[in-house]
Amino acid sequence: MKTTERSSILIIYTGGTIGMIENPETGALENFGIEKFRSFVPELKHLKYRIDVLTFTPPIDSSDMNPTHWTEIANIISKNYLRYDGFVILHGTDTMAYTASALSFMLENIGKPVIITGSQLPIGQLRTDGKENFLTSVEIAAAKTADGEPCVPEVCIFFDSLLMRGNRTTKINSEGFNAFRSYNFPPLAHAGITIKYDTRLILRPDKQKPFTPHFKLDDHVIVLTIFPGIRQDYVERLLDFEGLKAVVLKTYGSGNAPLRPWLVNLLRKLSENGIIIVNITQCPKGAVEMKRYETGLQLLQVGVSNGYDATLECTITKLMYLIGEGFSRKEIVRWMNTDIAGEISIQ
Repeated sequence: MKTTERSSILIIYTGGTIGMIENPETGALENFGIEKFRSFVPELKHLKYRIDVLTFTPPIDSSDMNPTHWTEIANIISKNYLRYDGFVILHGTDTMAYTASALSFMLENIGKPVIITGSQLPIGQLRTDGKENFLTSVEIAAAKTADGEPCVPEVCIFFDSLLMRGNRTTKINSEGFNAFRSYNFPPLAHAGITIKYDTRLILRPDKQKPFTPHFKLDDHVIVLTIFPGIRQDYVERLLDFEGLKAVVLKTYGSGNAPLRPWLVNLLRKLSENGIIIVNITQCPKGAVEMKRYETGLQLLQVGVSNGYDATLECTITKLMYLIGEGFSRKEIVRWMNTDIAGEISIQ
């Protein structure tokens, strides 16, 4: 693996802890701007490739991130796609996995690295994890094979020495530096003394097809988590609103839900009215297999789709993308049962 002097990287600074500083009066973390950010990372001056920076104005706390911002990021990458060899997105950790998942679908057939990173501590603090995450992300975004091809031409999250497929990743820790994990898919690379890529796992674009960005997302999606004692009246009110198009159903184990007639009938009615329902497991590791038990089979029989081993973040954003593209219900169900960006494992 190598980088060249011709490598050029665009850093997209959206906000987040990595670019914050503690207010001496209130103790709260506040954004301090990209120019001061540069002063905390003097190593940038020693990198051998061109680095440009584009900043969200004002920076966005990741808890405020929404589909409009994902479209903005996709637009930035699309407009600058031919000018740069790779992209690094600095982002808050809370919704980072949602952004990574959304971009993996919006940036169809991407042929260049889009590396999303951030930190648990501001980059100006002594023990920060931000500097290593940032510099390694830039190095990965610039890395090329011996043939001059990008090492990792897909949307990824880099955090705490691991490079993970973006739509396979979820935040699992609010305190430790190991904030993210990809439970159902191995890391694409490990960063130690050297960066070791698992080239067998990395997606490659179809060179017969162009890079195609998408900018339409539809957020008429809701999440329903099954739990013991779940009330019929609460669920009916939650799902009874105009414009609902899809439900992400978080079930037990391998995709099981209680054998309650009211729940089965409600899901059947939603399905018959054209609402897409996708079943994912509440377990961080493992997959939905609705044919294994009667409690899962009943969901399949009333029109609930299998979410396989997809993360919640992936399932929500994939539905937003497919609905936004204007596909029919039948087509969306088919695509939800298809691996289109390395997001699910189908056996």
